[in-house]
Amino acid sequence: MIDFHLNGRRQRCADVRADESVLELLRTTLGQTGTKEGCASGDCGACTVAIGEPDASGEFVYRSANACITPAHQLQGCHLVTVEGLAEGERLHPAQAAMVDCHGSQCGFCTPGIVMSLFTLYEEQRRNGNEPPAPLTQARLEAALGGNLCRCTGYRPIREAALAMGDYPPADPAWLTDATLTQRLDDRAVAAVAADTAETGHYAVPRSLEALRKLKAERPQARLVAGATDLWLETTQQLKALEDLIDVRRVAELNAIEETTEGWWIGGAVTLARLMPLLATPYPAFEHLLHRFASSQIRHRATLGGNIANASPIGDTPPVLLALDARLRLDGARGARELPLADFFLDYRKTALEADEFIAAVFLPRPKADHCLKVWKLSKRREDDISAVLGAFAWRLEEGVMRDVHLAFGGMAAIPRRAPAAEAGLEGRAPDAAAFAAARAALAEELAPMSDVRGSAEYRRLAAGNLLERLRLMIAADHATADDTHSATQVTLDAYAH
Repeated sequence: MIDFHLNGRRQRCADVRADESVLELLRTTLGQTGTKEGCASGDCGACTVAIGEPDASGEFVYRSANACITPAHQLQGCHLVTVEGLAEGERLHPAQAAMVDCHGSQCGFCTPGIVMSLFTLYEEQRRNGNEPPAPLTQARLEAALGGNLCRCTGYRPIREAALAMGDYPPADPAWLTDATLTQRLDDRAVAAVAADTAETGHYAVPRSLEALRKLKAERPQARLVAGATDLWLETTQQLKALEDLIDVRRVAELNAIEETTEGWWIGGAVTLARLMPLLATPYPAFEHLLHRFASSQIRHRATLGGNIANASPIGDTPPVLLALDARLRLDGARGARELPLADFFLDYRKTALEADEFIAAVFLPRPKADHCLKVWKLSKRREDDISAVLGAFAWRLEEGVMRDVHLAFGGMAAIPRRAPAAEAGLEGRAPDAAAFAAARAALAEELAPMSDVRGSAEYRRLAAGNLLERLRLMIAADHATADDTHSATQVTLDAYAH
């Protein structure tokens, strides 16, 4: 049984399959067909919905999500909003009215998802700026709409609608001002969710670390699910049944961020969207990378622990964490243990996790005062795309030579990994052309990249070497004499870096 609200009205859905998505529940059970299926992989945004949950103050926070890859069971105790729930009679929500007036729709298939992304953006701007909504920046606009593709209208009228919707008079749906909705959802958010029949499979939601340990020991074959942004592709793309799932999103310990003098222990279920503000000051290059991690819909749900446990050779966060000497805390029925992230990845999609273990937390060291980090992601599309090559480079300069050099790559081997031979070519040397030439030669020998649809092995090898050369040029620009030539070079490099 899933107990939640849809567009302000209570819904109680029984016999929901363990691997049923929000999109399936909406269209087949609830008859809400405004939400469309485009790609069934979280790439196009046609299925975008808003999921509302109360924050610490009791105010609803609505975040966009891809309904096609969101488990239906995760609606328990939430308020789901779809495009059908925005208009109040014939009075359109500002996001809808602006799309109409700016001619932001043509065939209309992608339009419901775009409207829902605009709705969550509108509500966010209103929370930050009270009434009327706060001014919309270009960066925030790109982030909000980066996960919505449109094949026929073009993005200019959609962008105009986004910029214009704050000028419309508020037209809130009735549920938005329902003061009792938060309390009614809170009462049911604590209810256990579990379906354990042959027809629906097993979906368990532990509420504590101890309960998770017990469940994983009893059901070592069960798959762990948090954001489901990658796992759910097994059912939507490969048509595999996911019949035994353990949802870790409500385990408090996995959602905690603990700050110490040495760094931060980040719970395995902390979402990337929540992680970004933490990274902005100590590691701005890491925070900038996450702006290019998929889309807002994905970042609201994808977790740091999931991106690591997924063990993809082209995952975005593992190379950066490797460059920063991150550690993991693995937990299970036999207790917790720690190991360096560098020892976690064993082979393609194979890790050091035992059958009854899970990633409890990730330790991110605090940077030293002279620590430097650069991260560059190469992909065919800037927004909402997967890396072909990702390079993460950490070092510090001591009396003109490079120390503590860490070079880590994604897409250059069967696992995300560092390049120790290339590191040795730079360690203790001045960051000059000769040192970097030696590092590039070592890199070409020690890593064997794959060929796939995102790039050939030859392209990846060349691109990785070019990223090292880019690093050399940026270090040189940062430490050159501030003459006119340097200034022009620095401006060019900064523009290219962003």
